[in-house]
Amino acid sequence: MRVITANVNGIRAAIRRGAAPWISQAAPDVLCLQEVRAGETELAKALAEAGLGHWHVAHTEGTVKGRAGVAVATREPHTAVRVGVEGAFAEAGRWVEVDVSTPAGVVTVASTYVHTGEAGTGRQVEKQLFLDAMTGRLERAAQAGALMVVTGDLNVAHREDDLKNWKGNLRKSGFLPEERDYFDRWFDELAWVDVHRVLHGPGPGPYTWWSWRGKAFDNDAGWRIDYQLASASLAPLARSASVGRAESYAARWSDHAPVIVDYDL
Repeated sequence: MRVITANVNGIRAAIRRGAAPWISQAAPDVLCLQEVRAGETELAKALAEAGLGHWHVAHTEGTVKGRAGVAVATREPHTAVRVGVEGAFAEAGRWVEVDVSTPAGVVTVASTYVHTGEAGTGRQVEKQLFLDAMTGRLERAAQAGALMVVTGDLNVAHREDDLKNWKGNLRKSGFLPEERDYFDRWFDELAWVDVHRVLHGPGPGPYTWWSWRGKAFDNDAGWRIDYQLASASLAPLARSASVGRAESYAARWSDHAPVIVDYDL
């Protein structure tokens, strides 16, 4: 099962920039999207352009038009859909999960878009409340021994290897110690696995986000903030992982690059 996660930075803009042929060629079985920023009709049209018009889609827009929005599209029918995380954030457009039947059992796939945050402000408080809710969901899945993968833009670089200018970002949202501590708990206490990092090995990088401005992309001055986190029971089935980094600045269809993981189910 090939799972691809991508923050598209607006699905309509991504399609205009060339996302459709990339998705079609990448041949996912499950496609997780963040920052969709579109309604059901626009999303359906975009997926159709990528050859996925007949797929099964779970999508939540959120209440603020033109912001956030996450989706999971699956080749095979999903058997359940849940919006929001642990009874919270159901209208934020930041968490949707589906259950998919596989030969290995039911696999739960979540697409999430964590808040950007801003150190010392209410935006950071909201971000950490979301991370608290995520922790509850990951803990519940771990206790159940579930086959689950949480994908998406988590807006946190876990280690120094995960961003180019880590020294300059020690006090900024996205690399705050209290944010990184969540990842330590997920991995060390709850046995979740950052499958991309494990399969790739040590960094620096490969990064998944670069500013549109300046020479960030050309100089590979990026952040690794897009993840696939697998539960302890699913992680051993991950076989390969890669980042779909564009060949050039001009070829980019988002400020993020997709993360691709193949699971042997």
